[in-house]
Amino acid sequence: MADKSTNWTELREFRAVDLTQSFVLSWETDGGSLHIDLDLCLSPEHAFYERPRPKERACYRPAVLEFPYCSRLETTAVPGDADAVSAIAAGLGGGKITGLRLVDEGRYEMSGAFGRVEIHAERPILRLRESST
Repeated sequence: MADKSTNWTELREFRAVDLTQSFVLSWETDGGSLHIDLDLCLSPEHAFYERPRPKERACYRPAVLEFPYCSRLETTAVPGDADAVSAIAAGLGGGKITGLRLVDEGRYEMSGAFGRVEIHAERPILRLRESST
């Protein structure tokens, strides 16, 4: 059977960013949504791209990746359901992202230094946060 998944590079939410050079800082749930705090790598084509700071290799900005109406989280180590979403999110670590893909309608798979996480939610929303510098 052919793989019908969609890579993050084909999703409009991630235009002009590089997830594979971005880092997860933390995970949390709030009101049924999953929020992932990121150091997001912006490509030169992004409207908010700035020349990298002296000690950085690329333009990084604080951001949040939200998965609204998250009904289920599963990791390679801990399968989950709606009752366990908060506990699983709290137990996930951070680190570099290696991939994100839309597996099926409402089902996403994210991988990285934190392992593999399957997210059952609505289409993601990516927002830059105000920088404190």
